[in-house]
Order: sequence, then structure tokens, then C-alpha cells
Amino acid sequence: MLMQPSQADVRRFFCSVYAKALAGHALEAIETIASQWIDEHPEYHAELADVDAALRNMAVAEEGKTNAFLHLSMHLSISEQCSIDQPRGIRQAVELLTHRRNSLHEAHHHTMECLGQMIWESQRAGRPPDGDAYIACVQRFATRD
Repeated sequence: MLMQPSQADVRRFFCSVYAKALAGHALEAIETIASQWIDEHPEYHAELADVDAALRNMAVAEEGKTNAFLHLSMHLSISEQCSIDQPRGIRQAVELLTHRRNSLHEAHHHTMECLGQMIWESQRAGRPPDGDAYIACVQRFATRD
């Protein structure tokens, strides 16, 4: 079944994971992955610590500021894509990029550019996302110096 959480659901999820991890509570598998990416981004911890403010600020887009919740969602999406190798070949492409950059975190950030481009092109053209173009984009990052 395809899940389509709302923007508020996503914010509640990440704030909840952050709170549970800080309190030392047991985490579900998906929460553990999310918590690992949260740990990689201490610059987001203040936003994650206040769920009410996170919900109030949903419509606020600050110039030059990354949306913490979108960013963490993309990390989580890429982690899930790699775990099931969907689209087929993404796991190998991200592993190659990770090896070339010597950093999973950096590899994810390059992959995010490709994921965002794929989604944008899909929406603009009104057609399904092109997984082959997405993987090719990640592979191109892996071959650059």
C-alpha cells in the first residue's frame, strides 16, 4: 500500500523520532534510520525539538534556508530505495558514489540532487518518474572528480 503522509505527518514523525532518541526510548526500524540521519544534521536539532513550532512554520520558506524536514525525508527515501534496490540499480550507484566520495552522507547529498531533478522533470512533463535517468545522474556524480 502506498503511503502518502501529509507535510504535518512528516514533521510530527521527525520531531517524535528526535524526542524518542533523546529520551533513550526504543525506536522502530524506520525510526532508527531516521535518527541516524538526524544525528548527521545537528543544525536541525532545534527545529526538531519543537513540534508545535515545526507545525506552525509549515508554510514559511526562508530564503537560502534548507527545509530540514524535506532534507531528512530525502535521506530516508534514498536509504529505503537502496535497501530494496528500487529503482533497480540505485543501490549499486549510491554504493559506487559513496566509495568514490568516501562518505555516505556526501553521496546522499549528490543523490538528492538527482532525485529532486527526477521528480521535477516528472511533474513538469506529467509522466512517471524516470528511474533510469535518476540512476544515470547518480552514476555521473560517481565518475566526477
